[in-house]
Amino acid sequence: MVLIMLELKDLPTTGVLHKFAERYPDADITAVSSFLHLLRVATDLSIALDTCLSKHGLLQGRWWVLILLMREDTHTATPSVLASKAGVTRATMTGLIDGLEQGGLVERVFTKSDRRSVLIHLTDAGQAKLDAVMPDYYQRLRLCMKGLNEAQRIQLEQMLDLINAGIPELTKQK
Repeated sequence: MVLIMLELKDLPTTGVLHKFAERYPDADITAVSSFLHLLRVATDLSIALDTCLSKHGLLQGRWWVLILLMREDTHTATPSVLASKAGVTRATMTGLIDGLEQGGLVERVFTKSDRRSVLIHLTDAGQAKLDAVMPDYYQRLRLCMKGLNEAQRIQLEQMLDLINAGIPELTKQK
């Protein structure tokens, strides 16, 4: 899956949304405005995260693979499990693993009983990379979220869960 995010910088005004609603009566102005604002913030967050990670020689895809491996007790997982957890195709995961392996951050471990079976293991260098990235990431994340207190953060998560539950409506066939 290739994710292309457009950077809609010019969100429509309420007046523009009212014009659209005149033409398209099903348009719920506050729903459209909230949706576009959320999409705009999500795009900005993704770009900001890439900027933060790039200071450490990573982008999100590879960083997520390292995180997923670190979460495992053995720091090891199959490529298909990593692809599933990351929400990407196996081919995309293979490319991410290839890049991480070239950088010495992960290694492929073949099982002795079946050379076709491979596990991906987080190397000491991969753990060291995470140990360098994560304190910076957590500090920046704390500063990013400082405008919300803990109760507001919990409320935000609940609201995002409600929005997430509605996502299938965007993909439904009519």
